[in-house]
Amino acid sequence: MNIKVIGALAALTLLGACGSGSDTAGAAGGGAATTASGPRPGSQEDLVANVGDRVFFDTDRSSVRADQRAILDRQAAWLGRYPQVQVAVEGHADERGTREYNLALGQRRANAARDVLVAGGVASARISTISYGKDRPASLGSDETAWSQNRRAVTVVR
Repeated sequence: MNIKVIGALAALTLLGACGSGSDTAGAAGGGAATTASGPRPGSQEDLVANVGDRVFFDTDRSSVRADQRAILDRQAAWLGRYPQVQVAVEGHADERGTREYNLALGQRRANAARDVLVAGGVASARISTISYGKDRPASLGSDETAWSQNRRAVTVVR
């Protein structure tokens, strides 16, 4: 009986030792972008959590709305803190319209967002643009709620 109890205690001790200690996989750069205190500074997760990665546009428009400009201003300041970071600005459109029209509209939206970032002091060489048109919707559906989420420019850390 004592051997069974000792064996059970030994097994519990081993399991406890496996579960305790620090998580070194994320700290060693094993692909995890977060630390115990939050996202890794300069990462996509940091951008999303602390600044915001997307701005939204009106129907058939590529000019940055006044209520969205502050997000791009914060992105420019964030990029100023991390001069080694390069980004891509992805332009998107809702499902209405032809593929060609939406690709062109998405490109104009990406360019408009890039222009605000450059005006905010970010070197244009750090920013690339791409249009996905209507090919990568953020929200599925055929109503104004879905369309409004799909008319966007998204800043992505490269």
